[in-house]
Amino acid sequence: MAGLDFPLITDPLFYLVAVPAVLLLGISKSGFGAGFGSLAVPMMALAVSVPQAAAILMPVLLVMDLLGLHAFRKHFDWKLVRFLLPFGLLGVVVGALLFKLLDSHLVAGIVGIFTLVFLAQRLLFPPRPDSPHPPKWLGALLTVTSGFTSFVSHAGGPPINAYVIPMRLPPLVFTASMAVFFFVVNLAKWIPYGWLGLLDLRNMATSIALLPLAPVGVFIGVRIAHRINPVLFYRFIYWGMFLTGCKLVWDGFLA
Repeated sequence: MAGLDFPLITDPLFYLVAVPAVLLLGISKSGFGAGFGSLAVPMMALAVSVPQAAAILMPVLLVMDLLGLHAFRKHFDWKLVRFLLPFGLLGVVVGALLFKLLDSHLVAGIVGIFTLVFLAQRLLFPPRPDSPHPPKWLGALLTVTSGFTSFVSHAGGPPINAYVIPMRLPPLVFTASMAVFFFVVNLAKWIPYGWLGLLDLRNMATSIALLPLAPVGVFIGVRIAHRINPVLFYRFIYWGMFLTGCKLVWDGFLA
């Protein structure tokens, strides 16, 4: 009917970028290709604004997080998760307070540079098998950054990967621990997202339309994560971080 705004995004371009973005996010949630999930918001930002893309993904993330928790519930490292969570939640608080003051593209660009620098350091100066784990103060800083960038653009993977990857955890332990961490962090984002007015009817209706894709992406990733060689597993993580870093730098400084 003329004059009524249908509460659902109908632009074909949006779904052309949103469908692969959600599938990539689901695969990343399962641990396989961790890092690729940070591409979801930048991909969807080709058709909508970054805040709107982040809001649309909130229900999708909730379903994916629950599926990931169920799939890897027996494998997470409780000691590691207990250390990470307070700092991740602090990052969410910082993100909520600064959300309207900071340009989301600038934040994306900074995260992209950090991701590429970390990746270059790992490839040019690979750690020895007897290398010590990163210090806890660095872990705290990177985890706060992860909570912050997760709030702004669901790009919390690269900062926390920079801390956890050098621990050389088995793939299932790595995946499960990240599943628990991001489940809590993403759950904590609902109230401030509502406070900021991002959870409107149009965004939520669009998210519901994308929800059937959530279990598909997670299922694909879980099947692979249980069968992949650890060396190959981390190679895919590095590729994911490389592509993510390049895309975020482009969005932040070059687009």
